Amino acid sequence: MVDPTNMSMFSLLKARLEMLGERQKVIAGNVANVSTPGYVPQDVDTEAFAKSMSAQMRSGSAGDGLATTNARHISSGGGGTASFSVRPSPDSETTLDGNSVVVEEQMMKIAETRMDFETMVGLYQKSLGLLRMASRSPR
Repeated sequence: MVDPTNMSMFSLLKARLEMLGERQKVIAGNVANVSTPGYVPQDVDTEAFAKSMSAQMRSGSAGDGLATTNARHISSGGGGTASFSVRPSPDSETTLDGNSVVVEEQMMKIAETRMDFETMVGLYQKSLGLLRMASRSPR
């Protein structure tokens, strides 16, 4: 039997949630170093993450064990875990000591990350609900 959490849709959601969790850690590190001379803030490279996810979807490396045995079957698509990297991302201002962390910009990034995370969690919950509904016996 196929584990539902290994299905491509859940794998994509899981990868996005992992990336958002890592982004939250990176932003927290930026805020923690707001007074560190010469510190350049970092951020997760979301463009590289999106390209990685697209490449996995095209390659079909879902790992969910579904096979298309008929030409009319729908392919399971891609999934899995995509790679993401952290890169320097200076804010709009730099202080005299070389620190370029702007707390207001970091707070906006935190709010954006939180909204994206809540959206992904909502999609995950709805998808699980649909699977539960589909697996119930008709009465």
